[in-house]
Amino acid sequence: MQPDEVKRLLEARVESCEFRVQGEGCNFQVTAIGDVFEGMTPVKRQQLIYSALSEEIASGALHAISIKTMTPAQLAKASPDSDRA
Repeated sequence: MQPDEVKRLLEARVESCEFRVQGEGCNFQVTAIGDVFEGMTPVKRQQLIYSALSEEIASGALHAISIKTMTPAQLAKASPDSDRA
């Protein structure tokens, strides 16, 4: 699989999120940003993304996935230039 394929799958299966996907073959790093994560525990956030890719994981098309999730507010806070106007 290619990163753009993984991104398309996630965009079709998880609403209200922006996805950034890197990697190749069956190993990918996914960053998901969305208000949908507000109030969710880290485990629930991971489960949401894993469940969206469960078919591909079960088939072996995806093997290793690293997931980072955040809300837009968390992204803004983590951004190095978030304090600039």
